[in-house]
Amino acid sequence: MVHGEVWNVGRLLSWTADYLKKHGSQSPRLDAEVLLAESLDCERIDLYTRFDEEPDEAVRAALRDLVRRRAEGAPVAYLVGRREFFSLSFRVTPDVLVPRPETEHLVVAAIDLAKGIAGGAAICDVGTGSGIIAVCLARQVANCRVTAVDISPAALRIARENSAAHGVEDRIELVESDLLAALPESRAFDLIVSNPPYVSQSEYDELGVR
Repeated sequence: MVHGEVWNVGRLLSWTADYLKKHGSQSPRLDAEVLLAESLDCERIDLYTRFDEEPDEAVRAALRDLVRRRAEGAPVAYLVGRREFFSLSFRVTPDVLVPRPETEHLVVAAIDLAKGIAGGAAICDVGTGSGIIAVCLARQVANCRVTAVDISPAALRIARENSAAHGVEDRIELVESDLLAALPESRAFDLIVSNPPYVSQSEYDELGVR
């Protein structure tokens, strides 16, 4: 961005998208919209009614900082502190993994299975992270009971915030546990769901798994 030139919202979006594309972003336009909306403290949709608006220097400085960090590889969700998933907004920090869009397929499948369980399903979400799966299931499946486990106390704090934000904190039990180790052996679930971090082929080869 060159000082002294006119930088309205439309131009800022175009410049930012082009810059992020050159620096490897797979979704440069979306990234640009999210970062500019964050800098302006508005919703993404509002940008399209403000194309001719010229943000002040404080907003442009905030945007420059976010764009620099994004170009250096920081995920957009960490930069703005939230991620939309299943049409809901979830708080995310570096203490949890950023929810992946494809995880919605898991949620849809789990909802379909849980709704078919008479009397309300007992569900365990292993490695809950930000709690997205547990929260979505609690909101979508009547009478289900969700136990969300994670080995990280910091992750469980984020999951607790998200469950409270979406009004399902009374339906989700959060447990600090290495997988199912902290749960009684007698504990039974109708459905166990998990979407752990992916392992690349090169990482898998180094593990020596046979």
